[in-house]
Amino acid sequence: LQLCREMAQRRLVLDTTTFNAAISACEKCGQWEKALQVLSVMTRNRVQPGTISFNAAMSTCRKSCRWENACYLFRVMAQRRVECNGITFNAAISACRELSTWEVAVQLVSLMSLSKLESNIITFSAAMSACEKSGKWEQALHIFGVMAENDVAL
Repeated sequence: LQLCREMAQRRLVLDTTTFNAAISACEKCGQWEKALQVLSVMTRNRVQPGTISFNAAMSTCRKSCRWENACYLFRVMAQRRVECNGITFNAAISACRELSTWEVAVQLVSLMSLSKLESNIITFSAAMSACEKSGKWEQALHIFGVMAENDVAL
């Protein structure tokens, strides 16, 4: 954030790439709060955070075990109509696993399919784990069946 302030003071361009690099640096240092601050600074500077910006911030939250924040960022992306990709969905489903919100995990798997995004072993494993943590073994078996129907490699 200090570097961003210095760049602004020197009238250097603060663009999406610059902010994404700052968020990635926060991720490497485990500074989830600072990553969220960078997202706020982006908006204040009229630079719209994109998919990469949000994915990096979600990853930072995930690595810091801030599952609620990762889910919050997913909702913000939807509200702002920022395009979600497989990485985005996998991060959100993984957060659901940790929060034991199996219903949301299953909904996200369905939404991912409706969005024509390709699911992978990470997607299905996280969703099945969310079900398992909540004692919903029937739902986990159903997801396993969907995974087999989609020819997802183990």
